[in-house]
Amino acid sequence: MKLIVGLGNPGREYENTRHNIGFIMLDAIVKSLNISFNKNKFDGMYAETIINGEKYLFLKPLKYMNLSGEVVRDYVNFFKIDIKDILVIYDDLDTAIGNYRLRFKGSSGGHNGIKNIELHLNTQVYNRIKFGISNNKLMDTKDYVLGKFSNDDQIIIKQLKYKMVEIFNDYTKISFDNLMNKYN
Repeated sequence: MKLIVGLGNPGREYENTRHNIGFIMLDAIVKSLNISFNKNKFDGMYAETIINGEKYLFLKPLKYMNLSGEVVRDYVNFFKIDIKDILVIYDDLDTAIGNYRLRFKGSSGGHNGIKNIELHLNTQVYNRIKFGISNNKLMDTKDYVLGKFSNDDQIIIKQLKYKMVEIFNDYTKISFDNLMNKYN
């Protein structure tokens, strides 16, 4: 069983904010599979399907970003998911908008959602895709990440959704090492 996690903050006021790019990309994958988020458990909303004979869960933690790890841990424990079968999608301030990076380990880079996942999974070794949201050093970081994408940025995000679906389709077919080699 695979667990695909998109990070974001729950609630209408956070929709389409930079910090919610994980939710945005997860929505693109789920839409492409013609399924919907129709189940709730452990403070998370999820969708599920079978791909190539394997079950996939698509999870949006519904606790705030800095508590995402609690929800991920509960799903891992309940569904007995191996850490190597987790993929986390999230935002990265230190990467320009339009860029992304696949990694299988590393530090949180100061990202509170990732810090909490690493705390509750007790590891920094799991698959992840971080999408750049750029940074504005003239703004408070919290205000920036919780701000909405500009119209120009939204055009870029729309293209990234197609790329995310392409990456996910390959994720279901090839190893993560090969996926990193193809897309990094």
